[in-house]
Amino acid sequence: MIESIYRDLAEDVIVQYTSLLQDWTPQEATIAIAVENNYVYYAPQQVDIQISIGQSIAPTSIAQLVYESGRKVEQTIDNPYGSGSYHGIGYPITVREKKGVLLIVLPSRKKEKPLYFITGRNEDEWQPIPIEEVSFFESLNKKNWCYQQNELFQISLTMKDLANRLPEYFIRIHRSYIINIRNISKITRDFASNLLIVMKDGKQLPVSQSYVTDLRKALEF
Repeated sequence: MIESIYRDLAEDVIVQYTSLLQDWTPQEATIAIAVENNYVYYAPQQVDIQISIGQSIAPTSIAQLVYESGRKVEQTIDNPYGSGSYHGIGYPITVREKKGVLLIVLPSRKKEKPLYFITGRNEDEWQPIPIEEVSFFESLNKKNWCYQQNELFQISLTMKDLANRLPEYFIRIHRSYIINIRNISKITRDFASNLLIVMKDGKQLPVSQSYVTDLRKALEF
């Protein structure tokens, strides 16, 4: 009976968040879902953190931190069940009006070679662009773009590649945007009180709720 309840809850979550899981989780990602204080779904892949259905959330775990704060939590943790460490990302979710957590676990990777310039394409021309001159990167219509002094260039790197290789003065604020902090003019709010970044060139970029905590921490506000 209890297992049936957990299974029903898990199916509700998978249906509700299927788009997110398909768009954002690589094949090697381990996925765990907890509702209230118990795990209702677990699909281990490359990193097995040995969760069982019905198991309670551990007091110091990422899931517990998300559950208590109601915010995204991201940490690299030593794996007690294997060698090395893993990278865990927890997201607050709601299932049948109950608080829950979506946990994504990935193998910890060494930071890739940093970018000092990026090659952008404009029609039939390619231009090497120093990274510090890029205002922001955008993912749009399954293509990635960089903006430099009001010029738009198509690039070959994915947003994931950029996030791993850009200097620390770049920060992701949305699934579609990575910005150069040095090119921020101001931070304000839109009509719905969501954070909005105004760049020095006047462009306004929304901050996704998933990245608000990271932005506040980086800019200390």
